[in-house]
Amino acid sequence: MATLYLIPVPLGPVSPETCLPPDTLAVARRLDHFVVERAKTARAHLKAMGHPQPIQALHIEELNEHTPATAIATLLAPLKAGHDVGLLSEAGCPAVADPGAALVLAAHRETIRVVPLIGPSSILLALMASGLGGQRFAFHGYLPAKEPERSQAIRELENTARRDRATQLFIETPYRSVALLDALATALSPDTLVSVGADLSLPSQLIQTRRAGSWRGQAEAVRDRLVVFGIGS
Repeated sequence: MATLYLIPVPLGPVSPETCLPPDTLAVARRLDHFVVERAKTARAHLKAMGHPQPIQALHIEELNEHTPATAIATLLAPLKAGHDVGLLSEAGCPAVADPGAALVLAAHRETIRVVPLIGPSSILLALMASGLGGQRFAFHGYLPAKEPERSQAIRELENTARRDRATQLFIETPYRSVALLDALATALSPDTLVSVGADLSLPSQLIQTRRAGSWRGQAEAVRDRLVVFGIGS
């Protein structure tokens, strides 16, 4: 039976060998069918992983936020025809905060074998390094980009963190990270813990957990960085 392999990729421009184990690289190198979030990025990842075939000869299909639900059956077709397929995200683990989850669910419905492979997850790396509670946590993706919705969402997460004693995690794009950290420093109680995990697993990595009040005036530290934020009680 064919298998859908969930293949993590590095979180930035580093050698795959620094964050992917040999078994994960071996699977990626032997496959010739892939479903990816963005073909250009995937080709670069596969080349860096040392794929032995000419990259242009590989069968690569895209699955992203623009893919209609009706296209999932087409993406499943190679698996149903007996070909193993690799699922790749833009960065980190596929199907986690990633449109690839739709293909994984479809594979389960067709009783196709799904195998997750080992590699970096920015969400778990941020949680591990935050010092905030890891027994209970929730991930919320992106918060609203505009005010007052953003600050309202921040205060709601703060209330949830206190009530449930559960760490609240969320991410932001590099060009909005400064604005979000400023909003956290302003909207939260000064004593609420805020963790920042930027450029995780990269040479430029920044990991700090501070009281919200101490982040005021410090948001430039995350400019142009992909950041995982956490709120803890």
